[in-house]
Amino acid sequence: MSWTADALPDLAGRVAVVTGANSGIGLQTATSLAGHGATVVLAGRNPSAVRDAAARVGDAVRGTVRPAELDLASTASVRSFAESWRGPLDLLVNNAGVMAPPRPTTTTDGFELQFGTNHLGHFVLTGLLLPALAAAEGGRVVTVSSVAHHSGDESVLDANAGTAYNAQRTYGNSKLANLLFAMQLHRELTARGSSVTSTAAHPGVAATRLFSSRQGMGAKVAVRLLAPPLLKLTTQSPATGARAVLYASCVAEPGSYTGPQRLGETRGPLGPARLSAYADDERLARRLWHVSEELTGYSYDWRPRPTA
Repeated sequence: MSWTADALPDLAGRVAVVTGANSGIGLQTATSLAGHGATVVLAGRNPSAVRDAAARVGDAVRGTVRPAELDLASTASVRSFAESWRGPLDLLVNNAGVMAPPRPTTTTDGFELQFGTNHLGHFVLTGLLLPALAAAEGGRVVTVSSVAHHSGDESVLDANAGTAYNAQRTYGNSKLANLLFAMQLHRELTARGSSVTSTAAHPGVAATRLFSSRQGMGAKVAVRLLAPPLLKLTTQSPATGARAVLYASCVAEPGSYTGPQRLGETRGPLGPARLSAYADDERLARRLWHVSEELTGYSYDWRPRPTA
């Protein structure tokens, strides 16, 4: 389909949180949502970077933009952010991520950095914000995955800690975890008759800081210097990549997975993205959910609760 962000509905009165929103896909997603009238919280681990991004976006949109500190590699930070939330939340976009650091790195809680940030942080954040999402009319969770999820497999249950470190394999497993989570969240919500919906999306390949971040592939100087100009010449812009996330945020059917359709799903018009056999495995999704609860010490409380 030839859908673009211009087709977004009027979002005045809607409230959204976008993680990893100070650059790349997250920033473009937040900008488009706020451009159509939403109040958007830009959540990121670097307070000054998030404030600067919010100031730039706020000058160019009709909606309201607010910065907030959120480090998904820290359960304490995730809890602090979620527990300070007040009022309904219409949309949570689980976008933040780390990609393929060359050497094994851990979160403040001791998890492998990619699995801990990309999956476990969002797993806890979503659960803690469910009451706020349920308090909104048609609350929605969008989880951003990647074509790299096809390189993930059943070793995802080891939380990237069970074998010798391989940067690309661990990244693939973390993005597989994103998809397994999004699909299982959809099943859990549907089984309980919840008004909250869950979708997933991937941007294809876009020229973002994910490639040059010092926490990820950008830890290598050559990658950090060469990736930005090369990506601009050969891949989509962040604005183009954000289309799938925006479509999943406002249009896509619950339980769907949206992405570009051409050149191995790296670019092109949007449509249903392809799930790997592992991503489509309900048993694996349930097992990962239980593993995530055990690792984080956090279990979802499905009881309806009022929000202030």
